[in-house]
Amino acid sequence: MSDVTRVKHGRPVHHWRRDLVELAALFTAVAVADAVANMIGHGPDGPGLLVVSAVALLATVGFHVWWARRHEHAPPTADTGAPPSAAQEDGAPTAGRQDTAGLDPARSTLWRMRTTVRDEPGSLAALCTVLAQRRVDILSLQTHPLAEGTVDEFLLRAPQDTAAADLTRIVSRAGGADTWIERADAHDLVDAPTRILGLATRTAQDAAELPLALRQLLGRCTIRSLPAKAAADKPAEGGFDTTELRLRTPDGGLITVERPYLPFTPTEFARARALVELDTRLGPRIPRGRDVLTLPEGNEITVRRADLSDVPAAKEMHERCSARTLSMRYHGPVGDADRYLTHLLSPRFGRTLAAQTASGRIAALGHLLWDGDETELALLVEDGWQRRGVGAELLGRLVAMAVEAGCESVYAVTQASNTGMIAAMRGLGLPLDYQIEEGTLVITARLDATPVASRPPYERDAQA
Repeated sequence: MSDVTRVKHGRPVHHWRRDLVELAALFTAVAVADAVANMIGHGPDGPGLLVVSAVALLATVGFHVWWARRHEHAPPTADTGAPPSAAQEDGAPTAGRQDTAGLDPARSTLWRMRTTVRDEPGSLAALCTVLAQRRVDILSLQTHPLAEGTVDEFLLRAPQDTAAADLTRIVSRAGGADTWIERADAHDLVDAPTRILGLATRTAQDAAELPLALRQLLGRCTIRSLPAKAAADKPAEGGFDTTELRLRTPDGGLITVERPYLPFTPTEFARARALVELDTRLGPRIPRGRDVLTLPEGNEITVRRADLSDVPAAKEMHERCSARTLSMRYHGPVGDADRYLTHLLSPRFGRTLAAQTASGRIAALGHLLWDGDETELALLVEDGWQRRGVGAELLGRLVAMAVEAGCESVYAVTQASNTGMIAAMRGLGLPLDYQIEEGTLVITARLDATPVASRPPYERDAQA
């Protein structure tokens, strides 16, 4: 007796009437078979006919089983009681979906694509249809409304043999305009809200993270911070056009973001402005972790983050430095050294590490400065603390910060006679490029190799 069930309100329901009919049919079949067997068995050739009938029945059953396995079909939905799938409800072909979902990640390529479509019903559907026909899987989609049309940003997984030009061509035929496409990687698989929340968290913890957060939010771009004096002739409220964002800071300064290869949208401007407003509300802040180091000669020194509150102590260190030391660091008149400190120690323009003695004096400063789309390293070590490993310790931690920030390279501007700085850069164990002009030496370290095993001191708060 079969146990045929249907699903009703999420629970299996037994159909007893069908079971009774099958039971009655079974007893009827047994009675008929018994009557036929009695009638044939008493005949002269009865046993032989029964054997032949049994063999024929077994052969029929075997053929039916073979045929069912060879031509297996799913039962109709109406017969099983299973709810129709989403593909069946909207009439979409399921074969295409299964083929797209079956893309092997090892044999596919991730792409980021942005295109503009008409703000009409069915425009996006037409675009998705042509992508599905080419076995291109849409992993995520963001929309940026415009006054006319909509900018759609896709994360796609396409077969490995699909070229960027092919995708651009089929999208254009489906109505997409101003299409931009580039290769993506696994980091792009994080959805946009999660990524933006992560950037906001980093910005909330450290004011120096704001330029990096903007760069990660907006992609490959050039970010510059202008002080209030330099930004006096700029529009008071900031704003944006197709290639530049202008974001005002509380002190009257201006952050400009340039991206010539891809026009900005109002949505991107709103996100960037929200990050700047968050930074404004939280005010000045840096991580307060400290790292106590023991130098080879036995002296202890503390490495910590520095900010504008350290300007007086930094000026006192300038007074203890020789004219030669200041000249090698600032490449200009010694009397102008103090006026650079407000810029250098502001988290708006980068990160600064201070090496502090047991008595509380600052003996060295190391700077990691955001210079547009490049990153500069700079060191100043008080004369009495030179050649004792302090500069190398600061430099290693600055490079670790640059790696953490996603920088591809860092550069240091010094003089060819500054053997201490040159030795410290070589001690990083990274590939170095040298350029020298009229006694000024620019050393660039590429960070694609394994950096020195140092961590920023704010990662060691437990030891503070």
